Amino acid sequence: QVQLVESGGGLVQAGGSLRLSCATSRTIFSFNTMGWHRQAPGKQRERVAHITVGGTTNYADSVKGRFTISRNNAENTVYLQMNNLKPEDTAVYYCAAAPVRPGVLTWSSWGQGTQVTVSS
Repeated sequence: QVQLVESGGGLVQAGGSLRLSCATSRTIFSFNTMGWHRQAPGKQRERVAHITVGGTTNYADSVKGRFTISRNNAENTVYLQMNNLKPEDTAVYYCAAAPVRPGVLTWSSWGQGTQVTVSS
């Protein structure tokens, strides 16, 4: 069973920062694109950012310039640094893994989620 273990969520005021972490196995980390998604109450889950095995990053327009995704190959961990947080960033944030293969990313493994709450 694939394990993705998130940490780092919490309550922060608008304009503040948080860093989320997602630890997994070396096998998963080495052969998967890693991503962060979020789901706010009453809304569909949306992709926030992802990073390929080679380190190429991609961000949702809503977080560009504020969030940074990175991966630490030595620790098999992916991070999401979130700066200048806004109340609309409030959501449960999920780490996910998509096997590297041609075509559309298929997010096949998910973490349990971590709550991020931004107060105004």
